[in-house]
Parts: sequence; structure tokens; C-alpha cells
Amino acid sequence: MKHNKKRNVGLIYELFLKHMSDCLVEGRVKDLKKATKIMEKRFAKNTELYREFRLFNALAQSTVTNTHIVASILTEAKAAARNYDIKKLNSEKSKLIHDINHKINDPKFYYRSIPNYRELATIQSTINEWRKGGKCDIQRLVEYEKKVVDILLKEKKKINLDSEVKRLNASDSNNLVLKIMTEKINQKYGSNLCEDSKEIIKNYAVYSNGNHKKLKAFLIKKKKQVLGILESFKINEDNSFLLKKVDTVKQKINELNTNDINDITVIKFLTLTSLIKEIKSEEK
Repeated sequence: MKHNKKRNVGLIYELFLKHMSDCLVEGRVKDLKKATKIMEKRFAKNTELYREFRLFNALAQSTVTNTHIVASILTEAKAAARNYDIKKLNSEKSKLIHDINHKINDPKFYYRSIPNYRELATIQSTINEWRKGGKCDIQRLVEYEKKVVDILLKEKKKINLDSEVKRLNASDSNNLVLKIMTEKINQKYGSNLCEDSKEIIKNYAVYSNGNHKKLKAFLIKKKKQVLGILESFKINEDNSFLLKKVDTVKQKINELNTNDINDITVIKFLTLTSLIKEIKSEEK
């Protein structure tokens, strides 16, 4: 099956999430912010691209147990696919591809492995054939629709689609993206990154529009926590060399500025969380 993956809305969405989660776990905050802004702009609610994505996602994620319902879903989906402004949709896809090619600094963007690639390719190909109306290839469309039926009848993880769509609508994609990226971080890195480090990176990545209140409160909490740990360490430690270093470390921690949150500040706090983790491990 010939398939242009660059114009497959579901596949591109998955590739974006993989790129963004890699940026997150690798600490490439600027690249992550750039990708998030592109995603929010191109998948905005008033776009044809967003409308197609919702249709695509419904076909890809729904699990249906009744074949009669499947037939009804296909009829409704076919009508929805033909009701888009195709010229505008194609233009929006071209702009998205341009952003990926010229603004995303990731040569492997299109080459990441997608486990359900064939299913996503089938869904987009079916939607494309539906749009052709009377000019579609009937035999090809029948084959595609058979495969879409299999996808709909396939048991999937239980997802409340209405809840996911509401969450997507309410958050300009941040919550849904964050949820998926968090899962990917945990799968890929396990315990290599402590929970505090993950929390700092996630907050700094997501709150990229100057809304750092949540992150600031978290960082202040971390400062107090590590100062308390160091005070306890000072009381219980009998190594004179280490004790001489404690006051210097405390001074540097007190000097950390949570009012001006930037890349350098975040890196310093990531070092701080590593210090907390090391001291705790020594205490066990």
C-alpha cells in the first residue's frame, strides 16, 4: 500500500509525541518548547487538521463489540470525512510539514518506530478514499473498510474518548501530551531519573508561556527540603571533611533564585535533586 506518512494526521501526531518525549528525557527544553508551540498552533481547535485528527482518533481508539454499530460508525465517519474543507486541510498539512522540516531539529523525526503503523496507514487511506466520493476505487475501498472494521472490533486499552477529547480541548493538548510523555519517560528511564527531577523537567517544559507559579512553588519547596536534610546531615555526620563543606553548600542553595526561572536555574535545581537523592541513599 502506497502511503504518504507525512500527510497522515494520526501518524504525525504520534511522531510528535515521540519527539517531544525524547526532548523531555534528554533535557532539550528549548526543542520541546518549540515542538509544543507548533503542535498547539497546527492542531488548534478551529483548524481542519484538528477536525480530521478527532475523526482519525475515534476510528483508531474506539473498541466496538457490535458489528451493526460498526456499520453505523463507518457511515457517520464517511459523511464527516467528506464534510471538510479539503483545500484548507491540505494547506494546513503542508504548513505542518514545513514546520517539521525547517523548525524541528530532529533528523530522525519521520523514522521513529510506530508499533501500529499499518493500522494508522489504513485509517488515513480509508479517509482519503471516502473523500473521493464517486471517483474512489471501489475494490480498494472495500479492502480498506474491512481492515477498519477489524481495527474497531479489536480490543484496546479502556479509554474514555469523551474524557480524552475534553482534556485535549481544555488544555490545548498539554495535559494529554504530558500524560503520554510521562509514561514514556518512566518506560525508557525507570529509576535513572528521580521523581523530583522528572517533576522539574515536566513543569518547566509545559509551563513555557511565562506561567511559572506552580514550578516556582515546587522549587521553593525543594530548597527548604534540601536545607532541612543538610541540617540533619550536619547533626548526625562525624566526618570533619564533609562537615566543612556543608555550610558552603547551604549558602549556594540559599542563593538559588526562584524568581528568574531559566535553563540555568533549572539545571542547578536538577543538581540539587540529585544531591537530595544521594544524601537519602547514604542515610539508608
